[in-house]
Amino acid sequence: MNILGYLQKIGRALMVPVATLPAAAILMGIGYWIDPTGWGSNSALAAFLIKSGAAIIDNMSILFAVGIAYGMSKDKDGAAALSGLVGFYVLTTLLSPGAVSQIQGIPLDQVPKAFAKISNPFVGILVGVITSELYNRFSGVELHKALAFFSGRRLVPIVTSVAMLVLAFPLMYIWPVVFGGLVHFGESIMGMGPLGAGIYAFFNRLLIPVGLHHALNSVFWFDVAGINDIPNFLGGAKSLAEGKAVLGVTGMYQAGFFPIMMFGLPGAALAMYHTAKPENKVRVASLMIAAAFSAFFTGVTEPLEFAFMFVAPALYVLHAVLTGISVYIAASMQWIAGFGFSAGLVDLVLSTKNPLAKNMVMLIVQGFAFFAIYYFSFRFAIKAFNFKTPGREDDDEEGVEQDATPVSSDTDSLAHAYVDLIGGAANVVGIDSCITRLRLTLNDTAVVNEAAAKRLGASGVIKLNKNSVQIIVGAKAELIATRMSQLLAGKVIEVPAAVAAVKVAAVAASAAAVKPVTGDLVLVAPITGEVVSLLQVPDAAFSSKAVGEGLAIRPTGKLVLAPADGVIAKIFNTNHAFALIADNGAELIVHIGLDTVKLGGKGFTRLLEQGSRVKAGDAVLELDLEYLAANAVSIISPVVVSNVEQFDGVVDFAVGQVEAGKTALYTIKAK
Repeated sequence: MNILGYLQKIGRALMVPVATLPAAAILMGIGYWIDPTGWGSNSALAAFLIKSGAAIIDNMSILFAVGIAYGMSKDKDGAAALSGLVGFYVLTTLLSPGAVSQIQGIPLDQVPKAFAKISNPFVGILVGVITSELYNRFSGVELHKALAFFSGRRLVPIVTSVAMLVLAFPLMYIWPVVFGGLVHFGESIMGMGPLGAGIYAFFNRLLIPVGLHHALNSVFWFDVAGINDIPNFLGGAKSLAEGKAVLGVTGMYQAGFFPIMMFGLPGAALAMYHTAKPENKVRVASLMIAAAFSAFFTGVTEPLEFAFMFVAPALYVLHAVLTGISVYIAASMQWIAGFGFSAGLVDLVLSTKNPLAKNMVMLIVQGFAFFAIYYFSFRFAIKAFNFKTPGREDDDEEGVEQDATPVSSDTDSLAHAYVDLIGGAANVVGIDSCITRLRLTLNDTAVVNEAAAKRLGASGVIKLNKNSVQIIVGAKAELIATRMSQLLAGKVIEVPAAVAAVKVAAVAASAAAVKPVTGDLVLVAPITGEVVSLLQVPDAAFSSKAVGEGLAIRPTGKLVLAPADGVIAKIFNTNHAFALIADNGAELIVHIGLDTVKLGGKGFTRLLEQGSRVKAGDAVLELDLEYLAANAVSIISPVVVSNVEQFDGVVDFAVGQVEAGKTALYTIKAK
């Protein structure tokens, strides 16, 4: 993995501990709302809430060690997180001022001050990274029988402890230098005052496309380089009283984001809507309204930013510049508010009773100004330079979008579809995610089907290099990534990929020939044989109905027929299965035998090609039953409807013997 890819891996792992911040923000925000001046001394409830939130904020360094060790581990196992905790405690104990004094034989008052700050998020990140590498290397090691209990994952905390013991000795001499450098960097930025805050904000937005903004944020939001903006702001009056916060200064690395996220980007969304082609305005409106609401209410801006980030990079640079200017203005004027998650309405409301918030109503006034700036500047630039923002694509590009078949939004179907469009299991090296992105390491990113990803609902596809790609899929990113990992780990067999194939491969080309109609659909048996309930199919993917609803047949006839009128959307290269889009929109999977993909096509003869228009009863495949009976795991053949959730259900199941092309197999009821 190259350096950029590895830094991205660290960046996305940082999101695991950072995801705890909203909880701290809400708890402390409500606590200070109740008791804004006494920070808990005047109210037991306020004290309870503030202390609860502080338990998270005060231990961010530990959370970084645990979260990164877990987030960068190859299988996201709890043993990696435990090892990160062990490593952090071992290293920070050995490098505590008392331990350094004893080990080096120097008076305690002569121990460098850097060791008093050893419980630092930077050290937490370092421990997490090292621990994850140790876990990935040693979690599968098998020891001698006498030590078998300590094999595998149990070995990792032991190895981590030894590694931290070894690491502690060079760090006794290196850490004061490293810490001094970090402090100097932080002091340099702080010395620039509001200008430094604006420069930080500019790079914060500029790094979003490659996902490295999280690493940059840790420098300014946590105590890595002498700046501790989020914890000190959430600490409110207590931070102020203890000298950790300065009124009008603490929060300046956050405040100027509110006018951008709550007002500026919605202004850009309105500009993109107004400049869209008239025939596309309805489509663009639905996209922009949802994305603008997300930015305004929660501060999640990626759905909007990725709408123009790649189609108009100059607009994105303008956005980064305007963000820097906004943060600079707010810091200069000491218009201050802070957040625990992002600069949306929720965090703005929570800031209203925080004593460190100053003139925050002016951030709303500034927001209205930036709404106008974004709207007019984006509208002018889009028209002047003919940027292809949403709704302004060339006609042929729009055609791909409009003709695409609607895709199911359930996680299983999306996971299978994304595996298919990135080149299948053979092309996948690693799968991970952050809040809104699939972060994938592939053998070759050139094979990624960007058009198919957008038909699945992705906001954008970022090919960072030959091996790293990010796909912006929204809030379901982690669920989809988890399901993709399970699929590739063999927890779901290959068969459900047929579901993805129906939705991605060749559907767009054949969809024009399929005109959905209303009404029920009666399927005819595609094969002569004996009906078998799906519950009795010796395959968990089918028996659990994860693939879809329907029946299975134990075949006695050699011809496999189309069960309904429609289009053959996919025939696998091994000819063991095909997918058919019926005229009423039903997605039908006919899978001959179980695990028959391993036969490499032997025992099957294709009679029709992919994309063919068929009538119920047309022959699609011919089987060599003798060969299949001798070589297949089972010849039981499921016939299922994979998008059953779009219908009212499946009824009138056949029983006993069925004859291909004549016997009704079951009925799909329309809603």
